[in-house]
Amino acid sequence: MVDDRAATPSETIRWVERLHALVDEAAAPLERLAAARLRCRAGCADCCVDDLTVFVIEADVIRRHHADLLETAEPHPHGGCAFLDAGGRCRIYAHRPYVCRTQGLPLRWLEEDELEEEIIESRDICPKNVDGGPPLEELDADACWTLGPFEQRLAAQQHRVDGDRGERVALRSLFARGDARRRLPILAGEPSPRAAPDTTPPRDPRTT
Repeated sequence: MVDDRAATPSETIRWVERLHALVDEAAAPLERLAAARLRCRAGCADCCVDDLTVFVIEADVIRRHHADLLETAEPHPHGGCAFLDAGGRCRIYAHRPYVCRTQGLPLRWLEEDELEEEIIESRDICPKNVDGGPPLEELDADACWTLGPFEQRLAAQQHRVDGDRGERVALRSLFARGDARRRLPILAGEPSPRAAPDTTPPRDPRTT
């Protein structure tokens, strides 16, 4: 159980780490179910897009555990995530953000069709993981990672911490030798259930 009332910076970092642990725990059985189709391996970085942003509370976890890396290392060249090494491996894998923890899994999410006034389910998966298993539309809902609940909790916690500003920070800007620090607000009001990094790879609606 994760207490959503974290207040101090240290408590907030521990809150995010506990949430990440819950994500890993929930994703593990889905990884086993999809094992025959998953081509995700160390060095495969197709999902590791550039210009990724995360909520500040997740960036603070990276700062806590990788201060030396951020101060002395160079970010990966533009075109891939700043935290990739020369071999395409993640340099902060144990403390990677939420959105990176379910990449490759079959994804499902619900959206409202305003024209038809109904809820529409959509599904997607990394192109490398299409083969080796049933078509996405034939999978049980429980065999897919459902977008929304964890994103909503992260967004709500960020709003609690920063007074409803909902600040995000570009991962590349965390490096002392990287680009100028850049923070991005999300819309004020209720946090989006799909609030997540704002890049736009077509296979992952969390990055819209």
